[in-house]
Amino acid sequence: MNVLTKAVAAAMLGTIPFATLALAETPPNQLVVGFSMSNILTLDPAAITGKETVQVLANIYEGLVSLDPVNRSQANPQLAESWAISEDSKSITFKMRSGAKFASGNPVTAEDVVWSFKRLMKLNLAQASFLKTHGFSAANADASFAAPDPSTVVITLPKKVDPQIIVLTLGIVGPGSVLDSKTVMANEANGDMGGAWLTTHSAGSGPFVLQEWKSNERVLLSRNDNHWGKEAAMRRIIMRHLPESQSQRLMLEKGDIDVAFSMSAADLTALQSNKDVVVQTIGGSGFYYLAVSMKDEKFNKPKVREALRYLIDYEGLNATVLPFFGKPHDRPIQTGLLGALPDAGYKLNVEKAKALLAEAGYPEGFSTTLRALSDAPFLNLATAIQASLAQGGIKAEVITGSGDQIYGAMRERKFELLVGRGGGGQLPHPDSNLRAIAYNPNNADDAKLTNFQGWRTSFYDEKLNKMIDDALIETDTKRQVTRYGEIQTYYADMVPSIQPFSEVVDSVASRADVKGLALNPSWSTDLSTITKAR
Repeated sequence: MNVLTKAVAAAMLGTIPFATLALAETPPNQLVVGFSMSNILTLDPAAITGKETVQVLANIYEGLVSLDPVNRSQANPQLAESWAISEDSKSITFKMRSGAKFASGNPVTAEDVVWSFKRLMKLNLAQASFLKTHGFSAANADASFAAPDPSTVVITLPKKVDPQIIVLTLGIVGPGSVLDSKTVMANEANGDMGGAWLTTHSAGSGPFVLQEWKSNERVLLSRNDNHWGKEAAMRRIIMRHLPESQSQRLMLEKGDIDVAFSMSAADLTALQSNKDVVVQTIGGSGFYYLAVSMKDEKFNKPKVREALRYLIDYEGLNATVLPFFGKPHDRPIQTGLLGALPDAGYKLNVEKAKALLAEAGYPEGFSTTLRALSDAPFLNLATAIQASLAQGGIKAEVITGSGDQIYGAMRERKFELLVGRGGGGQLPHPDSNLRAIAYNPNNADDAKLTNFQGWRTSFYDEKLNKMIDDALIETDTKRQVTRYGEIQTYYADMVPSIQPFSEVVDSVASRADVKGLALNPSWSTDLSTITKAR
């Protein structure tokens, strides 16, 4: 007996209302979202990595400010109603919103904000890197974050930096997320500041609260009735783990899900002709890239890395695998940002690659491993790159798996080649790209700077670090543009550990009667604005 037959039988027996069978759609007060959760490893804002986790937590936690979904260089008031930068640019004072509460009912205070930032620095997990790169640390946290009264937060900058980039950083889900300190500390265990509990629970002030997370199965969010803002139209959000694009497409067409976040180019193309579905594409954050571990003897050789540069089919990947996911770009600063240079114009050139490999001592090539997530578009990218590497004599065994298996190996610096997505860009500033993809202040294994992809790939260049630091504090715009151009040229000349071949765009499909879905390039799409025209 199939599902429909069972449902009809149940209806005839009176166990379910027969009228429900006519509805090929989700309930009007529930939003059902399909996407891949394979890279969701924790829901602690201090420890998260990856786009998908941000998509969840953006609806649970709030910060002092939020990043505007349209004007990416604009920070909007959130838990702070206003802020002011001191005349000497050494501090920022935030005035808190009156009446805001956490989901627990506890008031949101300046003390909670300061505690959240100090916790971030003390635990020194992945998201701390956003502030550490600007001089913040566990050692100076007490001097950096203060609450002179319950409605005022003062952040004192530990080193010279444009204060506006700190304001924008606090709009990112993770480093800027404000936690309910009383609730978290009530669930502390063994001095972990609530870390274990927050893996599967929430303590935020956002429009929704975490009801349940089952790894690689589902996330359930319930409306936070204590939220200070406009009440979310949806009583519940159900996020389903649907790693297969075709499953998302079929369920979206049938009305079993309302929004599909993780679909292949082929399925998105097919949906464009469906009048019941809308496909949105916006500029995203970061790059698709091929990364090497410079701990590996082969890839520590510049000639080998340069050979890899010419064994990537830039045009083919972007034309066949990355429609709706990316657009061609081979520089470490996204197009449209300050100082971004045009593409260097790298192309697949097998003969040149073979010559470089021979110069490096590998005339017959070599064998290696190539890691990639099993989700779209990564596996298809890995398969295509495997084929182009083989043309140059490099035999790459593709290893696929979950985020923990793939990026976990990268974070442990135990990989050879990897097809990835990252490189900052959540902030609309070139420094965001460069810090993520190229900067590495400490290359020691025990530094554990896992949020720096330069560290993950064991790539370290002191001169490049200084160039990035100096460009950030340059006050003359023309000179700053020149500095960022020089950085991109130097980066290309040294043949780094990460070679971008496309910059990310985000494409999401939804039912046509889903209204108010405003995609945010910083991944923090607000689902509380969604209604259904039913």
